[in-house]
Amino acid sequence: MAVTESDVREAAGAVQDPRLRLSLAELGLVGAVEVGGGDVRLELALPVPDHPGLDQLAAEVRRALGALEGVDSVELRTAPMDDEGRARLRDRLRAAMGASPGNDDGARQGGGGPGRPLGHEEGKANPFSRPGARTRVVGVSSGKGGVGKSSVTVNLAVSLARLGHAVGVLDADVYGFSMPRMLGLDETPVVIEDLMVPPVAHGVACISMGFFVGEDQPVIWRGPMLHKALEQFLADVYWGTLDYLLIDMPPGTGDVALSMAQYLPRSEVLVVTTPQPAAQRVAQRSAYMAKKVGLALRGVVENMAWFTGDDGTRYELFGSGGGQQLADELAVPLLGQVPLVAALREGGDVGVPVTVADPGGEVARAFEALAKRMEELGPTRVFRSELTVR
Repeated sequence: MAVTESDVREAAGAVQDPRLRLSLAELGLVGAVEVGGGDVRLELALPVPDHPGLDQLAAEVRRALGALEGVDSVELRTAPMDDEGRARLRDRLRAAMGASPGNDDGARQGGGGPGRPLGHEEGKANPFSRPGARTRVVGVSSGKGGVGKSSVTVNLAVSLARLGHAVGVLDADVYGFSMPRMLGLDETPVVIEDLMVPPVAHGVACISMGFFVGEDQPVIWRGPMLHKALEQFLADVYWGTLDYLLIDMPPGTGDVALSMAQYLPRSEVLVVTTPQPAAQRVAQRSAYMAKKVGLALRGVVENMAWFTGDDGTRYELFGSGGGQQLADELAVPLLGQVPLVAALREGGDVGVPVTVADPGGEVARAFEALAKRMEELGPTRVFRSELTVR
């Protein structure tokens, strides 16, 4: 049976874009088609020359077309999408995020004020606060720096992705951003009209101030600028449909924590501490702030819990019991204890998280157990005291 143009369009249109996670038909990426006998030539209309995941996408299209009866050869070409096509694509992606031009219903749920969208224009709504949003937003917090909060965020994200979840990381530590380096990302976000598509490493999508300023450049901003950056990272980034969005919070209880409470009122918080009493007391302040602004405190993670020597002996270099004590005082579970190993620090420096470098090691097992505890906890339920059943 001879293959037809309709067959080719249908097969190619059913292929899912690996980064945008929608079919090519939905995205409008299937361009001109030529069929001559068993020879098929297909044009992919790309919104940007550096379309994310293009090699993988092309391989999937070739596989789909090669499986059609009567196809002998497949030739793929790329062409730039016209302005109208780019605008339609942008609107389609925003619709997939739960927002569309002229509709700010989702934004009203996100703290932007009645009738006022969270983003800069109509339709730029916060996709994580709209009714029915399935993404669990988890802020990873600490009262002080130096406890390994960012390492916990990265390796928990990778572990959740390995369990089959769609995971993103938002680097909210605007002054001390570290996520791009720790994930080994050398790509930058792709911009489609006014929408950014975050790069992906180890199954984790990431957005960070580190993509927009050099590593040696200080970010000298007051509170309103921080507020606006977080707003854009939520409303102007195409995250797709995530199971988890982890937010690497800056140390302390300042502007970013307040913004998170406003923009993401249904978010959960994990508190990272070390075993020593001084760190535990400071972490307590971060936990109390989360409670004060109405965020759901889910548990404590104790980092640097012990060091295992070559003889198998555990050495508690920073004391013991701090994580459990903090959890007891906050009336939440101690969700995990992460041992101290040099590979944890080294992985962050070279962009290969320890859960990737040593997936069967002691630390990777600890993070896998932590990820499974997060699964078991399930999303928090928000109770409204003003609602009663009579």
